[in-house]
Amino acid sequence: GVNWQAQYGVEVWELTYRTVDPHGMPTSATGIAVLPIDPGEPVPLVSYHHGTVVEKNGAPSGQDLEGWAVGLAYASTGYAAAMPDFLGLGGGEGLHPYQHARSEATACVDMLRACRALAAQEHLPLSDQLFLMGYSQGGHVTLAVQRELETFHADEFTVTASAPMAGAYDMSGVMFNDFLSGREVPNPYYYGYLLAAYQDVYGLTNSLASYLRPPYDTTLPPMFDGRHSGSEINSAMPADPSQVLKPEVLAALRADPLHPLRQALRDNDLLDWTPRAPVRLFHCSGDQDVLYANSVVALESFQARGADVQLINPLPGADHGGCVLPSMLAAKAWFDLLRH
Repeated sequence: GVNWQAQYGVEVWELTYRTVDPHGMPTSATGIAVLPIDPGEPVPLVSYHHGTVVEKNGAPSGQDLEGWAVGLAYASTGYAAAMPDFLGLGGGEGLHPYQHARSEATACVDMLRACRALAAQEHLPLSDQLFLMGYSQGGHVTLAVQRELETFHADEFTVTASAPMAGAYDMSGVMFNDFLSGREVPNPYYYGYLLAAYQDVYGLTNSLASYLRPPYDTTLPPMFDGRHSGSEINSAMPADPSQVLKPEVLAALRADPLHPLRQALRDNDLLDWTPRAPVRLFHCSGDQDVLYANSVVALESFQARGADVQLINPLPGADHGGCVLPSMLAAKAWFDLLRH
């Protein structure tokens, strides 16, 4: 139902490249690059950041429908599309460090370098424009990548525009309070995934199991092995995700602002900086997976710092899934307007 006209044929490449893990140690990661064939002029680069994936083969290099559809749409209309799998997904090793902002960013910056090297190898000239976009976890990644590029790599990349969509930007505020609220959520596995990932990155406690009440202390940790789907993990969790925690752990989280998990959440907020490139936050007000308040808080924080930022509600009342296509199309239309 999307009115789309391809202007170019495309080539899809699977890339393996060197990057660093959350501790700065060398590792490798994978992704796909989708390039237009013979566009006849330099093309902009777009970095697309996918949503939450638990299964290793659910990332773009595993022929994930979401990633391929976006990559083909962009490349067939004259963009070079970089589509990172992220650490630990696709051909990456270990557990994916879910919602860990710094390693999300470094993995994507190195994917941009790999894509740029591929374009040079294939004699595809790139323009000086770079667009960033992503939905859900990809929204969090998009702001993390923009912050990384503008803070550390401004001499190498200049972000033209950034479109974070439906992301959890206020991890220690909106997301933490929602977790503690007792609300039944559509996808409790997001929270289980986050606990597993932060335990892996930060070493919050002796083991993930030590945070969890029976039976979840034995049933839940093995499910984050890269072979179980989000729906499988959902079926193994209560709809109120806070109920997987031991009562004493939950009480400590509520009472102690210096609790290791709360400090890890603060480490992954994306509010305390000033974007240089224009930002359009796309988010639908009916989102029950990643609350709309995340984008309101980000808008207010960035506007207070003088950034060029807007919040767009492309389909008021739509839920997390219903907002994907309107957001994607609106972001693409904006990027097309900004192209040289």
